Amino acid sequence: MDKFKKTPLNYTLLDLIKYFLKLGTTGFGGPVALVSYMHRDLVEDKKWISESDYKEGLALSQLAPGPLAAQLGIYIGYVHYGVLGATVSGLAFILPSFIMVVLLGIAYQTYGGLPWMQAVFYGVSATVIGIIILSSYKLTIKSIGKFEITNIKKNWLLWVFYISSTILTAVTQKEEVLLFVVLGFLYMIVKAPPEWIKRPKTASYLLLGTVSFSAVELGKLGDIAWFFTKAGAFVFGSGLAIVPFLHGGVVHEYGWLTENQFVDAVAVAMITPGPVVITVGFIGYLVAGFTGACVAALATFLPCYLFTVILAPHFKKIAQNKSIKAFVDGITAAVVGALVGAVIVIATRSIVDLPAVLIAIGTVLILIYTKKIQEPHIIGIAALLGVLLKLIDV
Repeated sequence: MDKFKKTPLNYTLLDLIKYFLKLGTTGFGGPVALVSYMHRDLVEDKKWISESDYKEGLALSQLAPGPLAAQLGIYIGYVHYGVLGATVSGLAFILPSFIMVVLLGIAYQTYGGLPWMQAVFYGVSATVIGIIILSSYKLTIKSIGKFEITNIKKNWLLWVFYISSTILTAVTQKEEVLLFVVLGFLYMIVKAPPEWIKRPKTASYLLLGTVSFSAVELGKLGDIAWFFTKAGAFVFGSGLAIVPFLHGGVVHEYGWLTENQFVDAVAVAMITPGPVVITVGFIGYLVAGFTGACVAALATFLPCYLFTVILAPHFKKIAQNKSIKAFVDGITAAVVGALVGAVIVIATRSIVDLPAVLIAIGTVLILIYTKKIQEPHIIGIAALLGVLLKLIDV
């Protein structure tokens, strides 16, 4: 961590905590907007963090699994204040939105059966589908490349992973974490095989340990902790990448939520500031109350926290490792494909009539052609539309 202490500090740890509390309370717009706010505020305006440290943190956040904005916030805390800084920065950033989603969870459980609440989420759910459709398209372009013949030929194996994962998820309606790991290893072996690949026993023991541990019988809170830890460890590309994991687990594997409740949970993440992944707090609350919300959030963010504090001191060396890059590329292609597959499943079950179809299409068009209107605004308008449409039906 010595390399982080070259510049004299012009801020305190308390200043950093206050900043991330504010960002977590007011930071709308998704991960790209949040990391842009951090650059504007901490690098350009306050000059707390150097440009090089910021870029290293952003690169680490993109390479390692974990929600992009939260991971960058944790890294920024680490730069000058080590593990303590990483811990309090991450908590300060996540806490405001966590409190919001828990309060929304309380309201949802209390009033969710009332007609007006159902009408609100009728419009909101359709809008969320539109947002996820556009986001999955953008993630595909960013992670694999444009839908062009030259790019498809160049990255044909990634496209195979992507399409296979899309079809598998859409057909089976669940996601296999182990499959994504295998595809990551396969791409690494093809593109940049490491030296230790010649010792297969190590990998075999690792996979055996993963399978055997996942078979252990746990109580409900244990199931929540284990499931959300796995989900948090495979959030590549964007916070929305966690959607297929959550959908397959909470709806199909465990049956904790219905299809409509799950879409509503994603909607809650869209209308609150901070990281999109914070929807896990809402889901955890619906499943097991406040304790469930805390366990789900802690389990989801713990992997990205550990990845950051463990990898940060050695990141320069890690970033140059072609094998690691290839492994991440392979997993990312599969995960984004799973997101597309999950969107297909969720959309076919949530978009049940023509007005919902029109709301979803309108959302996509507004996001493409209008830059000034942000997602929370669109969701608010959709909520009003939902209420109006239900009143007309009555």
